[in-house]
Amino acid sequence: MSVQDPSTRARTPTHIDIYDTTSRRHWADLLQVSDERLRRAVRMVGTRVSSVAAYLAK
Repeated sequence: MSVQDPSTRARTPTHIDIYDTTSRRHWADLLQVSDERLRRAVRMVGTRVSSVAAYLAK
């Protein structure tokens, strides 16, 4: 088993930057929701990607 160097691991964002238009558009497209629905989800559950995705899956 090899240990992966943390500096070479892919950086996976864990939170949505709701104030950045490009980031918001990216996450809305990825989660297949409108910008407004993404904003409402973030207001309800916060900016953590996993929480937003779970909320939107309901």
